[in-house]
Amino acid sequence: MALTVLSVVLAVVLYGSLLWTGRQGLRDPSDRMLRAVFLCLLCAGLSFPFGVPAGARLMDGLTGDGAAKLAQNLCLLGTVHFLGCFFIHAASNPATATARVRRQTVPLVATAAVITLAMALTPGVERSHTYATADMQEPGVAVFYLMAGAYLSYALTIALVWTVRYTRLAGRPLVAGLRMLTAALAGMVLASVVREAATLVRLLGGEVPHPVIVGAKLALDLAIPLFVTGVVWPGLVTRWASIRVWWHHGRVYRELALLWTELHAAFPEDALERTRSDRWWDGLTPRSVHRRYYRRVIECRDGLVRISPHLALMADTKVPLEPEVAAIHLRTALRAYAAGEEAPSQAVPVALPDGDGGLEDDVRQLTRMSQALAASRA
Repeated sequence: MALTVLSVVLAVVLYGSLLWTGRQGLRDPSDRMLRAVFLCLLCAGLSFPFGVPAGARLMDGLTGDGAAKLAQNLCLLGTVHFLGCFFIHAASNPATATARVRRQTVPLVATAAVITLAMALTPGVERSHTYATADMQEPGVAVFYLMAGAYLSYALTIALVWTVRYTRLAGRPLVAGLRMLTAALAGMVLASVVREAATLVRLLGGEVPHPVIVGAKLALDLAIPLFVTGVVWPGLVTRWASIRVWWHHGRVYRELALLWTELHAAFPEDALERTRSDRWWDGLTPRSVHRRYYRRVIECRDGLVRISPHLALMADTKVPLEPEVAAIHLRTALRAYAAGEEAPSQAVPVALPDGDGGLEDDVRQLTRMSQALAASRA
């Protein structure tokens, strides 16, 4: 049950990240690092169904025994290849990176061709066997596992070296994901090397101790979720930060509602241009929330500038008005303005920011005034 839940969580994270990186890649097709991450996740995502028993049976039933095993291994080769491409592009200049990636493509294509041929030459009864039950004395089986294992060990080692090198240059939050990748790749290299050694032992007719097989499988089972987490970690951290900003802007937008309502009723002509949408979910999108937040802040500040002379008269002071003081006299000042009572033409500072924090300080003062307005109404 635990493994099933873990597989579902892993699939959700993997395919969600694949969609996100695909969307980002469409926005910037020239970003080679992003393209490498997308292709890495795409290969991992394609390999996932072939490793599930139901998916493997379906694939084999449609195309023949061993097709799922071959497809899964080809996708895994692509996964580690494109992971290495990402770090090559990240740590090298474009010209050097392109040459290195081309060189790394040669062993990938050669290995893919060899294991495909080995699978084709393997008798049908042996193709559907798992690694644990496969007959390594069969030439096609031995070549398939030895070549796939050799390339995986090689590509994972290359990716590990580049990961360690790039970790020294990266900053947060990328460095946290890279450390996860380092640990995951180290576990994968260990598992791959042990499995390759076990294949050679079985090929020579020897027996591999069961604890060795269990240990290698455990290292791989722990490394795969950590690997996926490390790949998607920077994107998750960035997305979480965006969600926090989205939530904050939505909350402030609601907190300013009372102040905005009072000022908008007096100065409707100050409202910024609004574009209505018939789709209800547009109001929940990050872009819409941010746009409404900034618009409300600007309209509140514009309204306060216009009503500030009347506020100064009502408060009988010329010093900058604190948010709580301005809130007490706001309705009286608005009534005086509506009645056409005279007031000085010069604006008076109202609810000015305390420090030099820019917009956030300004919003904080407006929020204080709106809260004070609600308290005075109560």
